[in-house]
Amino acid sequence: MSVPESVRKVARPVNTIVEDSGRDTKYRYAVRERGEIVYENGSNPRPKNGKVIGHIIDGVFVPRKEKTAEVPNMFSYGAAAFAYSFTNDIYMDLLSVYPIRDAVEIIAIAILKVIKPKIACNRYSTEYERTFVNVWYPGCAMSKNSITEFYKRIGMDSDKRRLFQEKRLSAVCKQHHIAIDGTLRQDNSSVNDLSSYSRKARVKGTRDISILYAFDTETGEPLCSEVYPGNNIDAITVASFIKDNSIQKGIIVADKGFPLKNIKEALDKNNELHYLLPLKRGAKLIKDNCALTWDKTIHFGDRVLLCCKKEVNDKKYLYSFRDVYRAGKEDMGYVENSIKKELFDLEKYQKQKDSFGTIVFISDLDLSEKEVYKIYSERWLLELMFAQYKGDEGLTTTNVQGDFSVIGEEFVNFIATILTSRMTKKADETGLLDTMSYGELMDDLSSAWRGVKGESVKPKDNDNYWIHTLPSVMEILVKLDIATCTKVKRNPGRPRKQKPVSDKPKRPRGRPRKNS
Repeated sequence: MSVPESVRKVARPVNTIVEDSGRDTKYRYAVRERGEIVYENGSNPRPKNGKVIGHIIDGVFVPRKEKTAEVPNMFSYGAAAFAYSFTNDIYMDLLSVYPIRDAVEIIAIAILKVIKPKIACNRYSTEYERTFVNVWYPGCAMSKNSITEFYKRIGMDSDKRRLFQEKRLSAVCKQHHIAIDGTLRQDNSSVNDLSSYSRKARVKGTRDISILYAFDTETGEPLCSEVYPGNNIDAITVASFIKDNSIQKGIIVADKGFPLKNIKEALDKNNELHYLLPLKRGAKLIKDNCALTWDKTIHFGDRVLLCCKKEVNDKKYLYSFRDVYRAGKEDMGYVENSIKKELFDLEKYQKQKDSFGTIVFISDLDLSEKEVYKIYSERWLLELMFAQYKGDEGLTTTNVQGDFSVIGEEFVNFIATILTSRMTKKADETGLLDTMSYGELMDDLSSAWRGVKGESVKPKDNDNYWIHTLPSVMEILVKLDIATCTKVKRNPGRPRKQKPVSDKPKRPRGRPRKNS
């Protein structure tokens, strides 16, 4: 079609032509470069047109621009970088066991679980594409179907999971204390054998799976984990847990009333594996050895404790403690409840009074009373970890159905729990948790965005790639060692003025002599 003269006369670059595409759009009149002249035998020379360099739109030449980028050039940085800063050793251990693609996917999913608690399977792709996780671990399949299939593959390969956890356990010193305990996670699936009614089912009305953890109280990190049916109690599963995960050294600290006979075989096989177990208050061993006869006092924190140490047969020791403050509270609570229910029995009260505020341990180690109480008090770190597991990470229910998928997801949750433990410890050491909660800290960090062309690991706090990052958030990034501070620290106070240099000779010290 011929191009109207009014269009041809529009000012445009030289050596160009205007073509009419015939379509009724804004891009109807394309401006092309004049290409080369083509010479052919037996015919006249003819011009060959080049590429389109613009269009005539509304009587004006508009140069052609590059297409709008289909990939974003900035991502959320802060929260992802905080989790990423603790992944190096875990990633290397995973690479020594799993193929590269699987190791990358495990770490990437674990980071997303940490920075986005309670994330659903259909949301991983969105979070992956908006954070720096896709820069550090590119090419991960994050669709719902891909993740559930990945969980299934990880759950089916028990050898690799055990090998990874054995590497972590091998780094435990024999003086370290290993606390073992379990937690329940809601799972109402009808297609797996792990979902069962637990001891708490009567209260909750739901089925659960049971997850057993071994926790290093010195480092504050979980060492290994295993999934069991929800109707299994810890006292039964601990023996198989120790055997399956090859726990060969350390001090096992368990719940009150845990039967020693359940782990006797493991203790006999491993000379560096020891135990410290609290006894029930009515245990016959306490009465037979007069374990509640106090002969010493110790101070632990702000508490005063009465204590006693007794040696029994087979190189076993009993360590007894009475918390005076707690004994008073138990005494008062017992009397008040009995009077309220009108069931106060003086004889029964006299029998139980001496056991108020007491706890007795049995161990195969010869320790001081203060060491024993410190070891057991550190066990509460495991309860804090479970609180993080269900609170900060939002892992209260399973998102998958099959047995292998549940096991695979819990392995990734185990990695996420290690990262969360390290992150909360770092935040606590810097004093940030004194002024804000862990959730608020992660929200603030998530607001720090960066351009992908800048440094992706410990960037400077004053480079040009930060996107709308508040100064207060930048201070947090520097405190957590995620960003590098470039400001020169100045000593407090007004800087000293330099004394002017005088050419005059110094006057002698002291009062000048009078001329006599």
